[in-house]
Amino acid sequence: MFISQLKQSSHIQNLSRHILKIRDFFPAIFFFGGFAWDAYTVGRSVAAQDLFMFGAYLLVAGLILYMIGRPSYVLADTKKFPLWLSKLCARFYWENFPYFLLQFIFGNLLSSLFILYFKSANHWLAWVMSLLLGVMLVANEYLEDEYKRFTLSWALFGFCAMLLFNFALPFLLGSIHPIWFYLSTLLGLGAAHWLYKNTPNHFGSIAPVWLIAAILMLAYAVDMIPPVPLVKQDIAVAYALTKTDGNYQLTQQPSAWWVFWRKTSNNLELIPGQRVYCISSIFAPSGLNAKLYHRWQFYDKKQGWQTRSRISFTLAGGRYNGFRGYTYSQNLQAGDWRVAIETENQKTVANYDFSIKAVPVSQSQVTQLTVTQVF
Repeated sequence: MFISQLKQSSHIQNLSRHILKIRDFFPAIFFFGGFAWDAYTVGRSVAAQDLFMFGAYLLVAGLILYMIGRPSYVLADTKKFPLWLSKLCARFYWENFPYFLLQFIFGNLLSSLFILYFKSANHWLAWVMSLLLGVMLVANEYLEDEYKRFTLSWALFGFCAMLLFNFALPFLLGSIHPIWFYLSTLLGLGAAHWLYKNTPNHFGSIAPVWLIAAILMLAYAVDMIPPVPLVKQDIAVAYALTKTDGNYQLTQQPSAWWVFWRKTSNNLELIPGQRVYCISSIFAPSGLNAKLYHRWQFYDKKQGWQTRSRISFTLAGGRYNGFRGYTYSQNLQAGDWRVAIETENQKTVANYDFSIKAVPVSQSQVTQLTVTQVF
């Protein structure tokens, strides 16, 4: 009996040593594993089941924060366990498990929200926001001990709640009106503040959550946050556009022979008076209807980007590959151009850059154009 207990104790000690050896690699393993899983499961667009799953994560995080903040929170009575099991539980499980679980949940939420915002970000200001989320996602893997100070836990809970509601409210209401962003941010702030006040021992400070809410609303006002839940699927420019069997066929400029990685070019050669079409595919959830715009802009070396036209089309959500809308312009002068896809209140969904080179009819490459079915 004594020998058997010694063997068990020896096995536990060996297990403990092995766990300690690979402990430093846990953050990297959880980061890459969780990110790969979320990238696969979240998919190419926003789905209702994704938002429900993220809501469940947030609810569990709130319950854990409430549980560890109660005065009556007592760890399991390990005296009833065998000595070796009591020591193992005390060292690896009971003391740190709630904080480890919080780190895991917030890591999953940040990873999923990073993917959703990265898909929605298609201009440099929105990429800054996505980069911030990415930095927080990586930093979260190394902040396990900081969760015990509670201020970080409240801040992350409030931040995740706000970002999740930013997606969920427009998704459920079928509208991308700016009021829903501000209201959803306040709802996330309110949820964190209510939980903080109703947790008996609310250690730490809730003040950072208020600061985060103010920063998010300011970032939205200056177009740093993409108009979620819209997600750009594809965008292209073409000389001609026809619809055949439910698909659009585009007549486009071929790439130079040495550009082997793509068939078409964004450097268009135009004859006088020739049209240029822009077609975009934007995902929106079923039931969401909104007016979008193509803003055609020319780059002036002295005055910067100058708007030449702003043409609207109505988006209807629900199509898996995105709603397709197109506009056209003609008599475009030579130089650099871009088309900005934006909402009615001028929030940018995506930008597409191209250039124009004017050529006479005799030198045009109309006979060399390629026809590609891409939408």
